[in-house]
Amino acid sequence: MKSFFRPCALAAALTAVLASGRAAVSEAEAAKLGQELTPLGGQMAGNADKSIPAWTGGITTPPTGYKPGQHHPDPFAADQPLYTVTGANAAQYAGKLTAGQQAVLKAYPSYKLTVYPTRRSASNPSRVYDATKRNATAAKLVANGNGISGAVVGIPFPIPQSGLEVVWNSLARFRGVAASRFIDQAAVERGGGYQMVKFDDEFLFNYTRPDITAKELEESNTLIYFKQAVTAPARLAGTILLAQETMDQVREPRRAWVYNAGRRRVTRAPNVAYDNPGTAADGQRTSDQFDMFNGAPDRYEWTLVGKQEMIVPYNAYRLHSDKVKHADILKPLHPNPDLARYELHRVWVVEAKLKPGTSHLYSRRTFYIDEDSWQILAADQYDGRGQIWRVSEAHCINYYDAQTFWSTLEVHLDLQNGRYLAIGLDNENKMYDFTLKRTPADYTPDSLRRDGLR
Repeated sequence: MKSFFRPCALAAALTAVLASGRAAVSEAEAAKLGQELTPLGGQMAGNADKSIPAWTGGITTPPTGYKPGQHHPDPFAADQPLYTVTGANAAQYAGKLTAGQQAVLKAYPSYKLTVYPTRRSASNPSRVYDATKRNATAAKLVANGNGISGAVVGIPFPIPQSGLEVVWNSLARFRGVAASRFIDQAAVERGGGYQMVKFDDEFLFNYTRPDITAKELEESNTLIYFKQAVTAPARLAGTILLAQETMDQVREPRRAWVYNAGRRRVTRAPNVAYDNPGTAADGQRTSDQFDMFNGAPDRYEWTLVGKQEMIVPYNAYRLHSDKVKHADILKPLHPNPDLARYELHRVWVVEAKLKPGTSHLYSRRTFYIDEDSWQILAADQYDGRGQIWRVSEAHCINYYDAQTFWSTLEVHLDLQNGRYLAIGLDNENKMYDFTLKRTPADYTPDSLRRDGLR
């Protein structure tokens, strides 16, 4: 795999970073942000053949006619496909396809990737850019890479030197301050059948609060507050999960509680982590696959392979549209490929290999992370035999009312049983609300108990 950035120094840099705990770059390097590098650390320029254009700021204002509360209209609706990748011509594009995509194309003749012009639409508010520049010279990996310090609001390591730094950039990326979302999840059978699970989610991204300080963040050791209520089907309705996502989950594991509607009680939930089953996912994803990857990175050895031009899901406004029904998306074996959009983008490629003496369902994982947003766009998960098992993709849009690039649909394809999990379906629901007002006091066991009794 061809690397486009720091191809010769990665191993030495990783060793130095983990040995010293430092990852800050020099003032001279940080000065490249907003110049030859985007404010978040991507390459400002396009590629040599112009198939990837220069980044010019992304989407900073909503399209004409957009009103808050709407599903987000597609600003690129007039774009026409450039080409389509199928199992028949996959070899022609192999250098730009993930191993997982190639495996799916081989397994399912009905699968295809329709590739459109590249639109570098990702953007964040200016305060995130300013904080990222400050973090570049101050952020550190701590606890053998299992935590960070000296960073707040912005990307911790915009000029990364190791795989762990890239992973932390994804974990800490901007997704607004507080948000509520109403999403559906379907574990689709091989023949196409499914039962819909409905969630009401709430997030408070403690790391990006406007008034947060690095000291307060480190003292609280809390990156994200999260609450998830199951509202359907009836047998699961009323269950509420509360999680306080710690920054160093090895020193202090994720704090989690569950409200059980049947018993009307709040209990600790110590197993909401690693490869424990995801909520109501019928065994089709692990807890740490939510949002493509979350939680402690300590069970894997992380290697930064480099940067690669790859065909990845991007600007998935059709999959997000309220003109589309869930049934239009959810088809046997994989979602409807006619509704998906793929583009050529530069991504950071990071390999995660299970450490000796630890355990996880996945022996190895490969992550493909967008240079413009630090969103994980694709991931390949391998079983204990070293065979590709599950192939994951995040179909994302710029939520331009909040200037955040985030998934509208996550898909986890299981190549061994022919099933897949689709989570984030929002076409038939109310739209995300990024104006939500919350404080950490809204995410305590007492608040969970009150929510359950309402």
